[in-house]
Parts: sequence; C-alpha cells; structure tokens
Amino acid sequence: MTPRCPRPLRPGDRIGVTSPSSGAPAAERAAELTAMLTDPEIRAVVPPWGGETGIDLLPLLDFAEIGRAEPTWVVGYSDVSGLLAPLTLLSGWATVHGNNLMDTPYGTPGGLLSWLDVVEAPQGGPFTQAPPGRHRSGGWDDFARHPEVRDPGLDTEGTWTRLDGTGDVDVSGRLIGGCIEILANLAGTPYLDTVELAPGEPLLVYVEACEDSAFSICRNLHGMRLAGFFDRAAAILVGRTKAPDSSTLTQHEAVLDALGPLGVPVVADVECGHVAPYLPLVNGARGRVEHTAARSAITQTLDRGTLD
Repeated sequence: MTPRCPRPLRPGDRIGVTSPSSGAPAAERAAELTAMLTDPEIRAVVPPWGGETGIDLLPLLDFAEIGRAEPTWVVGYSDVSGLLAPLTLLSGWATVHGNNLMDTPYGTPGGLLSWLDVVEAPQGGPFTQAPPGRHRSGGWDDFARHPEVRDPGLDTEGTWTRLDGTGDVDVSGRLIGGCIEILANLAGTPYLDTVELAPGEPLLVYVEACEDSAFSICRNLHGMRLAGFFDRAAAILVGRTKAPDSSTLTQHEAVLDALGPLGVPVVADVECGHVAPYLPLVNGARGRVEHTAARSAITQTLDRGTLD
C-alpha cells in the first residue's frame, strides 16, 4: 500500500475543525470526524489542539470506508498522532504531523514551512526544511488575552544532534511516526502495523516525547521496538523535548538505550515535537534526511505516484 496524498489545498477550500480527543462522548466525536473526512466539500481537517484520550475513537472509525473516500488532509500532533498514523496505515491517506489550529497564527521561522505551506504544495514537487537554529525555551501564550501574538518566541539556540555516533547522515525512506506517549499504546495492534506501508522501501521513523520521564520514555520505546514498529527503520528522528530527565537517565540516553541496538542513525532535537517551532512531516511521503557538520535538512516528496 502506497499512501495517497490529497490534492493541494486551494483558496476558498473548506477546512473542518473538530476535536477528536475531547468535548463530547466518543461516538459523537467519531461520527463528526467521519462526516468531515468523507465530505467531498471539506478539503482539510485540523483539530484546535491535541488532547488526551483520542484512542477511544479508533474502534469506532471505519478505516476501510474512510479509505474509499477522496483523501482529505488531516493535520495535528500530540494526541492527534494516534489518529494520523492509523489513517495512513489503514486508510492509505498521507497525513500531516504539524501544528494544531491554535499554533497556526505563529510566524514560521526561516528554514521551516507551516502546515498550510505543506498542504498547498504543488503536486509532485519536493520541499526541503532546515532547522532555524533557535527554539522556544518554555511557556505558552495566552491567546484569550493576547490574540494578536504572532512571534513564536524562539529565545534559545540549538540544532540537531546525532546520538548514535559521529559521521554524516544521508538516508531516505517513507515517513511515519508521532508522539511516543500516544503511539506506545498502539504498538503491536493493527493501528500501528507498518507491514503494508510501501512494501520494499525503508522507513524514516520519527518520535517525540511530550512530558513523560526519561525512564517512562525508555520503557515505551523498548516496547515499541519489541513490537516491531522500528523493524524497517533506516533512521530515527527524535523531536526536541522539555520532558524531564531522570536522576540517572537523560531523555537522549533513554532514546539511545532503547533504539541504539537498531544500528541505524538516530538524530535528535528535530523540530517535530512539543517545543516550538514546528517542522511538519507527512506520514507516507518519501523523505531524505541529511545531517552533516555543515548542513541539516529533510526533504519530502509528495510524488505523483502517491497522489490522488
């Protein structure tokens, strides 16, 4: 199965806003989400924020029925990644791990794209993103009091870090991944089975920690590896995190303890997690990761062979 990409978003297209993780009983949320995903007039679905228990929707969604509909862009991260990966793996749609709606007003720093840039990208054309060299050290803006805020407040320097060793990285594969605390609960189930994703091609797997301690993240990553989620990984991308270190184990050490045995490049502090800014990644797209002393970048291609 090669994921189908929705057509590029155009001016005047309708965007559906729904919260898969909160605000109503599960059956109501599942029905509203399904209606939006299968409505040909809705070209993208973007949740306002992440959430906590979107996992309760999964058995209520008919992924085969959704897969028969014209693909719609679905965008989000955090708890929403527990919906994005199954949509790619079971419905065969490319999905965007990127900003939620509440993050969208922020300006995009040089080197990165917003999720809107990605879903508006021309069919068949590759796009490259590079770390801006700065990130936000902490805190959230109060949009209720200050709706005019556009500055993401990137007050700290930092770029990508190779954890498994030294040397240049130049690896390609199909992208799949999401939030560790969410995906760990799906490992070993049909909702996170990568066997049918672009058979014969390697994978670029990205993961990121939201808030769990280093020991919890270590256990979760070990479990995901034992369940086979990383079996086809040609490289691992790890999102920058503010999740706490433990007294004898850092977040970086936790990743390396669990994923070092894979023997593939592990590149950390990528802008694909809960620390602004955000680097959108398309589940199912072809990707190429480059990381050298002089350059770090990821190029994604929504190739014509996967487009709807």
